[in-house]
Amino acid sequence: MARSKKPVNPAAENALDRMKFEVASELGIAERVRQSGWSTMTSADCGRVGGHMVRRMIEQYESSLAGTSATTASTGTMTAKSDINS
Repeated sequence: MARSKKPVNPAAENALDRMKFEVASELGIAERVRQSGWSTMTSADCGRVGGHMVRRMIEQYESSLAGTSATTASTGTMTAKSDINS
């Protein structure tokens, strides 16, 4: 069975695109993406963007399970805004 490229939740597509460009910007490749598009990017660059996106989504999900609101600092580490025990 072929895999569909459609997201499970179509409303999430815009959010994923925004996240993709945020990560590309953090990695310093956003300008190349804007000029040439994703189709000209190397598989290494695309993989790096995808890997960072997955890490960020996992961190957000784990934070939601723990009942905390977390943000990613400029260092890439998670910092809790509020604790569940507060």
